[in-house]
Amino acid sequence: MLVELPDGMLFLTGYAGGLYTKNTGLRQTVPELWKSADRGATWTAVNVGTEADGARGNSDVDLAAGPHGALYLVALTYDPKLAEGTRVSVGVSQNEGRTWRWTTLSRERFDDRPWVAVTPDGAAHVVWSDASGVYHAVSHDHGVTWSRPDRISSKGGSSDLAAGPNGELAARVIPLSAGGARYAANADFVAVSTDGGTTWHKRQVPGQRNWTPAEGTIPRWVEPVAWDRDGDLWMLWTEASGVWLADSADQGSSWTSRRLVTPAGDSLSYFPYLAAGRRGQLAATWFSGAGDELRWETVEIWPRRNGSHLRFALSAPLAIDSWAPSELPSSVPFVRSPAGEYLPVAFAKNGDVIAASPIQDPRANRYGFTFWRFKGSPRSD
Repeated sequence: MLVELPDGMLFLTGYAGGLYTKNTGLRQTVPELWKSADRGATWTAVNVGTEADGARGNSDVDLAAGPHGALYLVALTYDPKLAEGTRVSVGVSQNEGRTWRWTTLSRERFDDRPWVAVTPDGAAHVVWSDASGVYHAVSHDHGVTWSRPDRISSKGGSSDLAAGPNGELAARVIPLSAGGARYAANADFVAVSTDGGTTWHKRQVPGQRNWTPAEGTIPRWVEPVAWDRDGDLWMLWTEASGVWLADSADQGSSWTSRRLVTPAGDSLSYFPYLAAGRRGQLAATWFSGAGDELRWETVEIWPRRNGSHLRFALSAPLAIDSWAPSELPSSVPFVRSPAGEYLPVAFAKNGDVIAASPIQDPRANRYGFTFWRFKGSPRSD
């Protein structure tokens, strides 16, 4: 995940991985975080604290920035020996990562996929899921205290969280939870709140999708949502027919769908992500293809307010510098890998689209990330 503070400081985090042995099981790790003060040219590691401070997490992460410079980092602890999530923790820093306050929000079996978003009034909201549904907690004092978790849905998994310009919240709920180990057929909707998370309303989602894993189906996990500056709600997803974008001017009660990209040949697009900018534009990423043909793309989108057309700038397909053991013959021991379920994209203060992609190359013992900055010229659909 990637975020910029109001003063221009960039922060980036990712799946930290856990130290694990057969004898000791998981040896707890703390979340990993980097920052850049020079627009992403150089990066330094951030000390987020110790386990004793409550800084725990080695799996799913998210970042958010408050209007006055508060930085929020939420992290999941995953135990590979149990193949279960075990904890959701959230940390907040008021001084660009120099000191942190940590809170444990959940210690339930099958804790999974936490997200954090901050509304314009400075309230920080976190959602996550476990085997019993999707939960929400809020802090109105910059992370000093957090509300008791309330359940948004009694089933399903937390797939994304977005905050709108007037304090609206949208939580994407999907049938998969517990790292994909649980499936709830009817948990496929967007939950919308207009009162700070006190009440939530379920809205149907546009498009067609198959969440049950089967040969030839599209890989799915995160289905992102975003609010634009005018209060319209947007959603991005993929089908066999391509990459689709929909918007709603009535908080998810109705949707207008558009296809952004048509696939080339039998190539599938999957693992999308979506972000909204201060100037009303959107940015998205997704993967296409597989194996050595695996690529990722990013697009900046300028919606026209009459809703009839989009203007957009689509990048050239980009190779991913991440590799995993291959199921192909021994002559091809490694193939390109997404190394996760999406690539983060965001907007810098000057309107540039910024993104990050992982480097995972066991062949050369290379691990890290690449920071990207895009400038595009729009064209009409």
